[in-house]
Amino acid sequence: MIALNKKKKPNHRRRRRQTQPLRFSPYAWAKLQFLRDAGGSEVGAFGISDASDLLLIEDVVMIDQVCTAVSVEFSDAAVADFFDDQVDQGRVPEQFARIWIHTHPGSSAHPSATDENTFARCFGASDWAVMFILAKQGATYSRLRINSGPGSSTRLRREIDYSIPFDASDESAWQDEYDRSVTVVDPFRDSRE
Repeated sequence: MIALNKKKKPNHRRRRRQTQPLRFSPYAWAKLQFLRDAGGSEVGAFGISDASDLLLIEDVVMIDQVCTAVSVEFSDAAVADFFDDQVDQGRVPEQFARIWIHTHPGSSAHPSATDENTFARCFGASDWAVMFILAKQGATYSRLRINSGPGSSTRLRREIDYSIPFDASDESAWQDEYDRSVTVVDPFRDSRE
């Protein structure tokens, strides 16, 4: 016997609220992929957001950093200079100091314990912040953390927003930025070589 009017069982699973995705301009996404692939280490950057849409990343900016295959350490002086430069350009901290972006040279984008500690230590005092990770194989991880009030944390989807105007890629300038900003340290290589 074939049931023609089979009733569906009610779905009692809790529905997740849809959150706004973390969106990248095509320019910012292309630049981030280029910087990820420029070397064999992790690299870090700040996401520069649109003033009217703080979860729309228009650019990715690197600063002086020392990197290994498993870590990124920004220079304190470079962070201070970056903040000064951004304010001089008329941006507010919500546009340049809330979205921490870094890469993983392997296939996993899942945050490490070091990533979690860095996110809490460096971004825990701001009212909100985002940690975004792009792995070598293209996997991504994105999480919004709200630190004010009772606080909360939610994963974000990643989208590339092709509906907005964007600049053409500039791999030569991106390579210059990488070369200026990144010092790679290999802890397994003898420093006497």
